[in-house]
Amino acid sequence: MKFEQSVPVQWIAEYIGATIIGDTNRTATGINEIHKVTPGDISFVDNEKYFNNCLMSAATIIIINKEVACPEGKTLLLHPDPFSGYVKLVKYFRPFEPAYKMISDSAVIGEGTHLQPGVFVGNHVRIGNNCLIHPNVTIYDNTIIGDNVIIHSGTVLGADAFYFKRRKEREVQYDKMESCGRVIIEDDVEIGAGCAIDKGVSGDTIIGRGTKLDNHIHIGHGAVIGKNCLFAGQVGIGGKAIIEDEVILWGQVGVSKDLTIGKGAVVYAQSGVGQTIEGGKIYFGSPVDDARTKMRELNWVKRIPEIWEKLTAK
Repeated sequence: MKFEQSVPVQWIAEYIGATIIGDTNRTATGINEIHKVTPGDISFVDNEKYFNNCLMSAATIIIINKEVACPEGKTLLLHPDPFSGYVKLVKYFRPFEPAYKMISDSAVIGEGTHLQPGVFVGNHVRIGNNCLIHPNVTIYDNTIIGDNVIIHSGTVLGADAFYFKRRKEREVQYDKMESCGRVIIEDDVEIGAGCAIDKGVSGDTIIGRGTKLDNHIHIGHGAVIGKNCLFAGQVGIGGKAIIEDEVILWGQVGVSKDLTIGKGAVVYAQSGVGQTIEGGKIYFGSPVDDARTKMRELNWVKRIPEIWEKLTAK
């Protein structure tokens, strides 16, 4: 998320109760998770395992829970609980805005777009031209929808990311990572009934131009779906996954978080994608493998009783 104007690091430190290490005159232009950071961003790290990745990232201001040498060009904010400090900033810069009507006064809706009865359009939403939004669709704040988009009944765009930090020492163990990202639906997309597309934690969840989604599909926070993809019913995409252009996922395919499916890949129904796979190939199984290889394996599995019978008959 980018700020409307740059924010002095001295104000940030005072607001979250942190000690500045390094340049006290630096300013921040945004706030982001480590995998989304760009120069000027604030990020955080609270596990020494990831210190180096964060310190060497593009982030300019880093909230950290251990005093370390400050890399050149950065400012560190020493804080006993970086996660809480980060969440406090998110709540300040992207506070909850109550809704008092079905279509917010701050929403912008393009020419030729039709909203069926029961559609909710939140604050600061932008919907392009010639879209058709069917009954009982919910569009959360800050969502952006392009031109010629069709969204079927019961779909929800922009719900919070499923992202929590576990505190084992507490009775209520999970602290919520507040979401300040958006959902962006590009032109000529069609989304089926009962789908759920979560906003990014700090960046954007994107559905690329011309992509078509069937019913009951879940797209996790920060996922980036390419152009002209085709997803059949009950596909589930984990957070921050990257699905490149022209990928086809058939029914009930599950895709884990933080991976990439290459351009033009096809994954057959009920497969599980647990790691990055190349484009231009056909996959099947859980975990997925080349479809022909997996089919041969299944054929051999079916022959096990026959082979066993022959072996024991000797």
